[in-house]
Amino acid sequence: LFHRREYILPPGLLCILSGIDLSSYNCLSNAPHPLFGRYRMTNTVVINVNGIEHSITAEADTPLLYILRNDLQLKGTRFGCGLGQCGACTVLIDGQNVQSCDTPLWAAAGKRITTIEGLGTLERLHPLQQAFIDEQAAQCGYCANGIIMSAKALLDRNPNPGEDEIRAALDRNLCRCGTHTRIVRAIQRAALSMAAGAPR
Repeated sequence: LFHRREYILPPGLLCILSGIDLSSYNCLSNAPHPLFGRYRMTNTVVINVNGIEHSITAEADTPLLYILRNDLQLKGTRFGCGLGQCGACTVLIDGQNVQSCDTPLWAAAGKRITTIEGLGTLERLHPLQQAFIDEQAAQCGYCANGIIMSAKALLDRNPNPGEDEIRAALDRNLCRCGTHTRIVRAIQRAALSMAAGAPR
C-alpha cells in the first residue's frame, strides 16, 4: 500500500519549491489558491468494511482512519500518533495489517477492510479478544485493538507461531503500559484455542 506521508509535502513548502509568492494571498477570501485552485477534488470511493460495502465521498487522500471513525462511526480503530508509528489504528486490508492513519482512502478502494468490530461480538468474542481478557493483557487498553488486529493477521498466516515470531509481528505496535509479556501469552493462548476448533 502507498502511504500518504511518503508523498505529501506541506503546502507552504510546495509553494516555496514552486516559486509561488503567497505574500498577497488571503486564505479567507474566495479567490482561487495560487497552487491548488479554487477547490480540492473529492471522489466517491466504494470500500468494503467488515463485509459491508460503503460508498464514501471524500478527498481521495483522506486517511482511512478518519473515514472509519468519522464517517462510519467505527470507534474501535484508535487515533494514536497519526504518523503510522504506534499501531493503535491497525486494521486488516485484504488480510494484511496496515496502519490506517497514513493509508489514503484511494488505496483501500475495492479491498476488504476488517476492523476490531468485525472480529467478534459481545455475545461471541473472537478467541483473541477472549484471550486478552483471560490473560489481562490490556492495562489502559488503548493499544489493544491494534495489537489484536496485528495478531489476527499473524495467526491467519501462521496458526502456530513461536514467541519470537509473535514479537516480530508486533514490532510496529507500541504498548506504553508495558504489558508485552501478557500480550504474548494471550496470543499463544488464542492460537491454542483456535487450533482446538474455536472460530477464526
